[in-house]
Amino acid sequence: MLSDVTTPQDLDDRFRESLAALAVPAQRRDPDQPVRDGATLTGTQALDLFDAQVTSRQLDLAARWLRSFGEGYHTVGSAGHEGNAAVAAALRPTDPALLHYRSGAFYCARAAQAAAPGPAAGAAPGGPGTEPASTARTAETGRTGEPGRTTDPAGDDDTGPEDPHLGAARDVLRGLVASAYDPIAGGRHKVFGRADLAVVPTTSTVASHLPRAVGMGLAVERLRRLADGTGRRPGGRVGSGAGAARTPWPSDAVVVCSFGDASINHASATAALNTAGWCDHTGLRVPVLFVCEDNGLGLSVRSPKGWVAAMLRSRPGIRYFDADGSDLVDAYQGATEAAAWVRRHRRPAVLHLSTVRLMGHAGADAEATYRSAEEITADLERDPLLTTARLLVDAGLAEPAELLARYDEVGWEIRKIAEEAIAEPKLTTVADIVAPLAPRRPVRVARAVADAAARASGPAAAARSAAFDGTLPELAGPLTLAESVNAALADGMLDHPGMVVFGQDVAAKGGVYGVTRGLRDRFGVSRVFDTLLDETSVLGLGLGAGAAGMLPVPEIQYLAYLHNAEDQLRGEAATTQFFSKGAFRNPMVVRVPGLAYQEGLGGHFHNDNSVAVLRDVPGLVVAVPARADDAAPMLRSCLASAAVDGSVCVFLEPIALYHTRDLYADGDGEWLDPYQGPGGWVGAHVPIGRARVYGVGSAEDITIITFGNGVRMSLRAAAHLAAEGVGTRVVDLRWLAPLPVPDIIREASATGRVLVVDETRRSGGVGEGVIAALVDGGYVGAARRVAAVDSFVPLGPAARQVLVSEDAITQGARTLLAR
Repeated sequence: MLSDVTTPQDLDDRFRESLAALAVPAQRRDPDQPVRDGATLTGTQALDLFDAQVTSRQLDLAARWLRSFGEGYHTVGSAGHEGNAAVAAALRPTDPALLHYRSGAFYCARAAQAAAPGPAAGAAPGGPGTEPASTARTAETGRTGEPGRTTDPAGDDDTGPEDPHLGAARDVLRGLVASAYDPIAGGRHKVFGRADLAVVPTTSTVASHLPRAVGMGLAVERLRRLADGTGRRPGGRVGSGAGAARTPWPSDAVVVCSFGDASINHASATAALNTAGWCDHTGLRVPVLFVCEDNGLGLSVRSPKGWVAAMLRSRPGIRYFDADGSDLVDAYQGATEAAAWVRRHRRPAVLHLSTVRLMGHAGADAEATYRSAEEITADLERDPLLTTARLLVDAGLAEPAELLARYDEVGWEIRKIAEEAIAEPKLTTVADIVAPLAPRRPVRVARAVADAAARASGPAAAARSAAFDGTLPELAGPLTLAESVNAALADGMLDHPGMVVFGQDVAAKGGVYGVTRGLRDRFGVSRVFDTLLDETSVLGLGLGAGAAGMLPVPEIQYLAYLHNAEDQLRGEAATTQFFSKGAFRNPMVVRVPGLAYQEGLGGHFHNDNSVAVLRDVPGLVVAVPARADDAAPMLRSCLASAAVDGSVCVFLEPIALYHTRDLYADGDGEWLDPYQGPGGWVGAHVPIGRARVYGVGSAEDITIITFGNGVRMSLRAAAHLAAEGVGTRVVDLRWLAPLPVPDIIREASATGRVLVVDETRRSGGVGEGVIAALVDGGYVGAARRVAAVDSFVPLGPAARQVLVSEDAITQGARTLLAR
């Protein structure tokens, strides 16, 4: 007697008993014909998809088995969602996919699809989609990915090709046990992903991958339209510069992303669906197929009856399709129609796939505490594995005993692979764990800057002069910080044909502070464009564009607005290389006007001095230029690092210094600097993580370590101290992540007295990191901090009470010198 709580044993027993009770029909269908009357799915396809479904189910059972003795670390399974195998069959193996964590059957079907000879699924022979799958090189083996074959980092690859479903199972099992041989994350996390299958790994954060999917769709279509129409194969360059955009997918690819029904209520999902519809409404084409796998539950919370359908149907600009995910024929028909519509019209659609959830949310979930026995039993009746088995038996394509034998054979093979995976090595060193997190190749970055300079002063000199209307910025006289950033952006776009600048107000208006003024006129609306007002979507578009092969430079209008969308940087952008061993990346330079000291414009949304959330993201580069002659070289370094290393960079621009011209006295022009032409780019190159040091007076008495607005205030304070006979070293950190630790230690040790001037807050501010670096580095001299108060920045003159001032810096230095 089966219990009312669906355990792995219950599910297995029920499948066996139900299969044994099926009667064998007298007539058998031709496997090349529709599996039932009126269907588009053939018997052969149904048999293949049953294998994918069985593999996924056995993986779920193996996950629970592994967890039972502490060798498995992830039990969120796909049981009940196996109908998503039909979605994979309706697409091509070259269509990029971002998968829900219950998309195991999709992954298995995609692996078999990619390994199959002949035209890709959904394509007529010789038609679009017949290109081979993308073969991105893996970061750790240096080998080209090969469908249906697993290559261990140890080099043990003489086992020959294996059944593609079992190859997919091996991938998943290695992730479950955190094996270092896991081909996508290398034991860092359990994710669905493989470069040669065009499956982009995503994190477990609810719906956070949807904004990226919209960005990928927009980028795929934009690159397709930028192509010259000569029928280039996937991966062809768009443009001629070193940074020309490449896409690893065919020009008519569609992006598919799957997610659960509860996710539609999440802000990230709302942002993505809204942005896709907004783009469609404005005439932008975004070929994205959203797949909502609706099992009616978000862990223990029910989705209100009819709510998901109503929400998805009401989305303007998004075509709605629905299908029964427990019925393989209906799921395939619905997915085929939806995918064909998106591919033909290059517009977004959603497939609402009704499913069930079997065995609870995860291994520790006691379903009976929030679901009745009747509900659980009703879901068991819709078990997609069982309904597919009935379909095959009713069509005379297989006998129950044959299907059971296949089920047991796959289960035995998966159990054997699981035992092998348990014995595989785990990550055991910090170096191995963090290796793909944020690769830093400073020599290559410097070379990229030098190559850009050579092109700009050589073959591209005439085009550069034309882009600047004959008035080159290096001939325009001293520039402000804002003007220098503008010129560097223009030079970047000239050298990187795949570079795009976008955000709120950046195109027509040229930015709130004029920093992007004129760029749209020079480079056109396809490369400089305004977006809707939603930071999550702005960053999602950047993520997708970077993944598709472009070099995105999105702008978040104010630092405070970034906090609305921080997870797109932390949970998505920064984790991509980490969870894919570098096989996938999303290079991006996010420009963020911010920090405080804006006289006449108050309130913490325009005067935000909090950067703690950025400094906490592993691998993120955070740059803060203080003056014009640093701004352009630092921006070039960020662009080069993004292009070379796939870095995710935040370029934080102090608003109060944008148009500052003077340093010591009105009219002195000491905060202006000439723009370096290409001939000076190499000499002016600023490596990531290197500080700048100013000497005032003898520079032997005290070291002030600061950044941003603090640099100008500290130099003014140092001038007052010099009049008193005190020599000061002012260290501009320039990079808040990674901190220039060697420079900090060296300059602090030179005087033995350190004043840290931190315009961010005392708690969670940059100063804490500087002091910690001094302690860790063995610094034994005197140290003191001047920092902003732990407060939001108030409106008007009250702001001066909570922010660092020149007087506070001077007094802090005098106190330190008096010790």
